[in-house]
Amino acid sequence: MMNDIRRSILWIIFAFSLILLWDQWQIHNGRKATFFPTGTPAASASAPVGSASAPAGTVVAGTAGAAPAAATAGQRIDIATDVYKLTFDSNGGSLIDAQLLKYPELSNDPSSTPIHLLQNNQSHQYMVQSGLSGGALPSHVTPMTLVTPERALAEGQDTLVLRFESAAQGGVKLAKTYTLKRGSYAIDVQHEVINTGTAPVAPQLYQQLVRDGSKGPGGNFFYSTFTGPAFYSDEGKFQKVEFSSVDKGKADYQKHAPDGYVAMVQHYFASAWLPPEGTARENYVRKAENLYAAGQLFNVGEVAPGTSKTLGSTLYVGPQEEKIMQALSPNFDLVKDYGWLTILARPLYWLLTFLYGFLHNWGWAIVALVVLLKAAFFWLNHKAYASMAKMKAINPKVQELRTRYKEEPQKMQQEMMRIYREEKVNPLGGCLPIMVQIPVFIALYWVLLSSIEMRGAPWILWVQDLSTPDPYFILPILMTASSLLQVWLNPTPPDPMQAKMMWAMPLLFSVMFFFFPAGLVLYWLTNNILSIAQQWFINRKLGVN
Repeated sequence: MMNDIRRSILWIIFAFSLILLWDQWQIHNGRKATFFPTGTPAASASAPVGSASAPAGTVVAGTAGAAPAAATAGQRIDIATDVYKLTFDSNGGSLIDAQLLKYPELSNDPSSTPIHLLQNNQSHQYMVQSGLSGGALPSHVTPMTLVTPERALAEGQDTLVLRFESAAQGGVKLAKTYTLKRGSYAIDVQHEVINTGTAPVAPQLYQQLVRDGSKGPGGNFFYSTFTGPAFYSDEGKFQKVEFSSVDKGKADYQKHAPDGYVAMVQHYFASAWLPPEGTARENYVRKAENLYAAGQLFNVGEVAPGTSKTLGSTLYVGPQEEKIMQALSPNFDLVKDYGWLTILARPLYWLLTFLYGFLHNWGWAIVALVVLLKAAFFWLNHKAYASMAKMKAINPKVQELRTRYKEEPQKMQQEMMRIYREEKVNPLGGCLPIMVQIPVFIALYWVLLSSIEMRGAPWILWVQDLSTPDPYFILPILMTASSLLQVWLNPTPPDPMQAKMMWAMPLLFSVMFFFFPAGLVLYWLTNNILSIAQQWFINRKLGVN
């Protein structure tokens, strides 16, 4: 009977683990947790930055339901640096295409075309826009002229400056200055508002990231990654907004804040506007036709005739590398989201990169990290496996009792308790040690799934990209075999149905591993092998076959 209780508790632990994984999957994809939802901080009660009238264009901050005017494409201007190939539209000086030269489109083929993070064509639209709101003022569809001559970052040159200027519109000119730096994915952007009229003006500046609702790369039927807008502020913390919640008018995020950023996130990459801290802004998400805009709106303040005001921001278009993002803005690295396990995931990521610094191979770094974790939990595992070994040793006696007292359950329970006392076996001894380790290994799962360092990273021989499935399915097959071996090493459940389920589960779950990135399968396989070695050693030590 106690063995049945122990089995039931293990099943409960397993079910609870699946619930936690499901909740984290929901959160990772921008949805609210199904079973353990956390409240979203309410929007600030402070006065709004200001009401925005909708300038002509694709999608902008403005009156809800305002029909956007169709934007006519202007002249395409190509710019090159050591890390970028960029394309600007002369209408609005908008950034409409960005190729990341160090990241091939196919992670397992370094010779493939560099990935297009930003694009503006019939198949995909993802752009960076900005302009003025508050009247007939220059917006992201207003024709602008590139007044600087350089089109590429020259050899030995550290910065490339691009300045776009509009003609006067509503008595106001807008100048945008982009400063690109060698080796950097951070672009300094200055918006200069010039009053050429005869009366003071008080426009608003909007900065937005515009994207269609297509699912970004990364993930499949068995696992998924988040694609969509995200906001951060000290009050609201990190908040992801799912496209479907925008469609339903239920987007929940911090509307007003004096700090933070707006980002558009997809697997491994992100774009973001990072305004200076202490600048009040209104966050917004809008949709028009098939495009979504996530942005921020700022009061420029009064600009007297013949004067100008300048507002600066940092525009990021690049990979989700924690060190790069941490250096740019407080909490910008949260874009690489680990959910509620961040407190565990960040140290694990640090340790993983530390090991890589010695081993210079991300695959071996994963193996080394799992070895260290197993060593850290050695005594907990030792107790759990010792308990399982003892249970396996007395299993024939338990089976004999179940057969003998099949019609007398109370007597059977008493006899089983007697055996447990005599053999000094705790049927629940293997549960707690396993539960303690679950959050750590779930956190490591998210670290490996989210880290761009795995993209295109080779391990050995046939595994040349840890971010894609094993091309020959060798790791998933070994993973399945190791899971079955673990079942054989553990005590056989007294109940025949439970015993069959214990053998079926590894086969059912192994299907997922054929589609998982090789890095994740390597992590689970290493953990299985070390668990098998420890269990085998304990079984042998206790004389259990």
